[in-house]
Amino acid sequence: MINMSYTKNTIQSIITKTPNEFEFHQALAEVYNSLACVVDNNPYYQDAGLLQRMAMPERIITFRVPWVDDQNRVQVNMAYRVQFSGVLGPYKGGIRFHPSVNTSILKFLGFEQTFKNALTGMPIGGGKGGADFDPKGKSDGEVMRFCQSLMNELYKYLGPDEDVPAGDIGVGAREVGYMYGQYKRITGRAEGVFTGKGLSYGGSLGRTEATGYGLLYFLNAMLTNSGNGIECKKISISGSGNVAIYAAEKAVELGGVVVCMSDSDGFIYDSEGIDLAAVKEIKLARRGRIQEYLLCHPGAKYTEGRGLWHIPCEIALPCATQNELTEEDAKALVANGCIAVAEGANMPCTKDAVKIFEAAGILFGPGKAANAGGVAVSAMEMSQNSMRLKWTFDEVDKHLQSIMVKIFEKANSCAGEYGMAGNFAAGANIAAFKSIAEAMIAQGVI
Repeated sequence: MINMSYTKNTIQSIITKTPNEFEFHQALAEVYNSLACVVDNNPYYQDAGLLQRMAMPERIITFRVPWVDDQNRVQVNMAYRVQFSGVLGPYKGGIRFHPSVNTSILKFLGFEQTFKNALTGMPIGGGKGGADFDPKGKSDGEVMRFCQSLMNELYKYLGPDEDVPAGDIGVGAREVGYMYGQYKRITGRAEGVFTGKGLSYGGSLGRTEATGYGLLYFLNAMLTNSGNGIECKKISISGSGNVAIYAAEKAVELGGVVVCMSDSDGFIYDSEGIDLAAVKEIKLARRGRIQEYLLCHPGAKYTEGRGLWHIPCEIALPCATQNELTEEDAKALVANGCIAVAEGANMPCTKDAVKIFEAAGILFGPGKAANAGGVAVSAMEMSQNSMRLKWTFDEVDKHLQSIMVKIFEKANSCAGEYGMAGNFAAGANIAAFKSIAEAMIAQGVI
């Protein structure tokens, strides 16, 4: 018997059972509300309990991480690994080091990662992990000791066919190297159990650039489909880490003009176009602050705090963190003539902001589709490790571009099929759901 309120009831039931997990609730509602047109008309999906099962992680591993700082004092942090879904393959998703890390955030990220990974078409499941450790201001020795202590526990749950982590906020090449080194030391195995590794020990060419480049490949496909393009468009990008920097690099290569970038302190505006070489020197080489840009470009403007999305632009690429682009910001973008928004971060636009974009007819590329390039190349790194091969940058980039175009085509096709043409967020959710649902049904109740 068809239950036309199945999706709505399921959302409410899960929210009731998981109080105070607000980030997870936001992600769950966004995805499941867009699936109502598929699930509420299908008793087979309902009888199989797919929505309930998809919303529950297969397991959550929680443990303490004791470590010794440079003053020889013992510190303790909490760490987690959310192995959300392995139905499509080994758990795959980053590890985040940030004081805000908690179960709700990691469940939201793991849930999103599961759908994102499904869109790539690669045989990988979804997971996420992290610790409430802040690497900012820590010495290399302190970061190393923390990473080694964390891996003393986490290694038990990892493996190339079980769980393959990567980097995320606060976890770059340095942290991945320390964790992978400790994993090898404990297990005695040199295998592709981390992605985002250094090129000298199993990393893939193109991985550093993948999320940013992939974001622009998706954006370009979305604009081309609407009869538009990137060339000569003014582009604002939040953030100044790898995603933002390489999104900016590819945007410029495709003819765009990047006018704004930011960090957690504030943002810079350069009407002539951001000098990416300067930003790379500041943020990647020296780990400095974005306001230092004015030392070499005094004609640019630095603004402390928020406000980046109120600078006129035609394309907005939020690449910093979740819920950074609010309803007020969305209204400002609409008023200033923005034509497209694509998410480089995970859920950076609030629900109300997305509604503003949809009502205004602004093209919107959701994070699970638009920023899937990173995990796509991570899966390629896993393949190269398994085969003991290294592909050229051009080979990786060619595969990446093909995957991102196909992701757009899936989202576009599913949106049209269910009467929501142009709603790429709903289309991406439906396309990912169908892949996961098919695998879950085929594998039985597990």
